Amino acid sequence: MFTGETNHAPAQAGSDADASRTVLFDFDGVLFQGDAFGLFIQHRYAGSPIYKFLAILCLPWWLLCSVFSRRLASRALIHVALCGLGAQRYQVAAEAFADELVRRPRQFYRDGLSVLRRHLAEGDQVIVVTGCERILVTRLLSQLGLPELRIVASQLKPGLFGMRVYMHNVGRRKVQNLAAQGVTGWRLAYSDSFQDMPMLKQAGEAVLVNGTPKLCKRVEKALGRAVTRVAWY
Repeated sequence: MFTGETNHAPAQAGSDADASRTVLFDFDGVLFQGDAFGLFIQHRYAGSPIYKFLAILCLPWWLLCSVFSRRLASRALIHVALCGLGAQRYQVAAEAFADELVRRPRQFYRDGLSVLRRHLAEGDQVIVVTGCERILVTRLLSQLGLPELRIVASQLKPGLFGMRVYMHNVGRRKVQNLAAQGVTGWRLAYSDSFQDMPMLKQAGEAVLVNGTPKLCKRVEKALGRAVTRVAWY
């Protein structure tokens, strides 16, 4: 899902001039099996009775939020789990969890990582555009031997009681954040979610990873053209 400062890469690195060599990858569900930041939040609750107690105290607020917005309800649980963590302590905790995740068997799609590495070897500009939090996803990719990848991700910021959601990089926000960095065109986009329609719509070729027939038909109907379907393990 989510950190402090936006990544500001040189605009020319992803300009329209080299759009034919630009390839976008979502992370969760495409390279990573599951929701990496969600697992981190679960880990925070599992490791401390205090956070569970705080979550119970906040239950009335969470129920109120859930009536109006699942997004607000989700953020409430995230903020409780990050209570007491400043920027430095959060980075230590997130990176330690990332180091643990990379040691878990079958946590990543080997096929996806192989395709990503092939694009790099062919000279493509690969950008991971994800709703996962920036520090966490950066550490995960670095530990997988991909430390130089360009990443556009969700962000947190320090708050009065701990780290808070600053920017959730999902849906149309992905395209907006890419444009802010000078990336306005891309040849390929790999995703597993209908939420990525804005990103898929602007791709020369849209690729759905492990998409169900229902999802593929829905995406194709929205795009008005066929998508490439791949099964990754």
